[in-house]
Amino acid sequence: MTQLQNPAVPNLPLAPLEYDPRYQEQFTNILRLYFNRLEVITRNILAPSGGQFVSYPFGAFSSLLDQTAASTTVAYAITFNSTDINQSVEVANNSQIVVLYSGIYNLQFSIQFVNTDTQIHDVDVWAAINGTNVANSNSRFSVPNSHGGVDGHLIAALNLFLTMQAGDYVELYWHTTNTAVSVEYLSSGSSPTRPATPSVIATMAFVSSIPE
Repeated sequence: MTQLQNPAVPNLPLAPLEYDPRYQEQFTNILRLYFNRLEVITRNILAPSGGQFVSYPFGAFSSLLDQTAASTTVAYAITFNSTDINQSVEVANNSQIVVLYSGIYNLQFSIQFVNTDTQIHDVDVWAAINGTNVANSNSRFSVPNSHGGVDGHLIAALNLFLTMQAGDYVELYWHTTNTAVSVEYLSSGSSPTRPATPSVIATMAFVSSIPE
């Protein structure tokens, strides 16, 4: 990750007892260099095109596979098999979104649920950091029943702000009240032409350093 570096405080020379033009020139040059560095940093951040020089960790990941539940009493980790774009955020072990830098991160996700049963069923989705559930992160979604021979579909979408240390990982888990509900990938369609529907999309973006 490219970072803007804070310029070191200038080490100013001690003043001689009597006026010395060489000292004054050296003193002025040191201050000039320091303030030039400050100006570069300020311009890079505040100039109309300055944002292009600022870099933050981010990642966008998806799954192009169906994901099913074999039991209604088990929590299943959402998995990913595609990295769409990333910098200093990556997926490990198929399900773990790992951050390389400490900070506050915004995790956003959308999960394409399908229900093949004739009854509505519920699913829970929550987050866990390093294997420990994040307090108050669960959401419950009711997936519509099949109707007229067509499966019921629901997009479960949410975003969470998470405090992460360097090397931490976050996972998404889901649980269903009926195994007729699963996470579904849909291939591209025609009439009209339309892109494929990933079963899962997740993005992770750095928001802020951790307040002290």
